[in-house]
Amino acid sequence: MIMAENQIPNNTGLAGFNIILGIVSLIGGLVVFSMGVKSIRIKPDALDVTEMRPRSLLKGVMVNLLSPHPYLFWLSVGGPAVALAAKNTGAVAAASYLLSFYLMLVGSKVLMAIGTGKFKSFLNGRIYLWIMRFLGLMLCLLALFLFRDGFGLLGLFPIKNGTIIG
Repeated sequence: MIMAENQIPNNTGLAGFNIILGIVSLIGGLVVFSMGVKSIRIKPDALDVTEMRPRSLLKGVMVNLLSPHPYLFWLSVGGPAVALAAKNTGAVAAASYLLSFYLMLVGSKVLMAIGTGKFKSFLNGRIYLWIMRFLGLMLCLLALFLFRDGFGLLGLFPIKNGTIIG
């Protein structure tokens, strides 16, 4: 089997995760693609959200669980960095890093939500409809990248510099 460029090399200690990360990428690609298609197909009458429950938290959890990127980060960089910090400077430093990391991550998303709420009057009618369709298209594009990465991690086709090679 030819190793794709985006497969994890054996010397990183993560090579055994190629299959798991490939499967997670493919499942995540399906979830993101379905969300994109739903956004593209949105109808003007679907914009009345007073009676709908968007399940945004559930969607966010699903996308994050089915993305290989957090796993790659924590297995290759974040986890070893926290372990090294705990070993060299103590558990308080490692806990401080984790706390500040998640405060910044969650805080930035909260600020985006507040900003979106402030500009809600701008995001209505036809403008909102076309923004949702454009974002749906971007989600579908992201899903294609997840599919490419998933198939590459599974070794089903070789990839070089982000391009499928034959």
